[in-house]
Amino acid sequence: MWKTIRLELARTADFPRGSVARSYVLRLPLQRDGTIDEAALSLHPELATVRRFWPNEPDRRGYVTYTPQGWGFAAAPNAPPHPVPREPIRRGAVMMLTEPGGNVMPYEVKACTGASGGF
Repeated sequence: MWKTIRLELARTADFPRGSVARSYVLRLPLQRDGTIDEAALSLHPELATVRRFWPNEPDRRGYVTYTPQGWGFAAAPNAPPHPVPREPIRRGAVMMLTEPGGNVMPYEVKACTGASGGF
């Protein structure tokens, strides 16, 4: 089932309450257990997208691609892809992403919705 997954910046020293304004929205096929449905993704990789929202910058769009380390996503043309976790993607989980410039930032899964509902 294809899902829309919203990641928001989690708490950091600079953002003690996190930041709704710093977020990613992914579209991925997930199995019932929250792991990537690799068969569906392999059949329709063009449907797996990412959009990056950042204050004072234009939105960036990209795709989920397969890398030697597994599935990853990049929201900028020349950016290295962020790995998509192999464990289930569930509301409340935290993903560590390396931002342009090298800062590693925590992003919390705030929503995971689709035709069959959220997790």
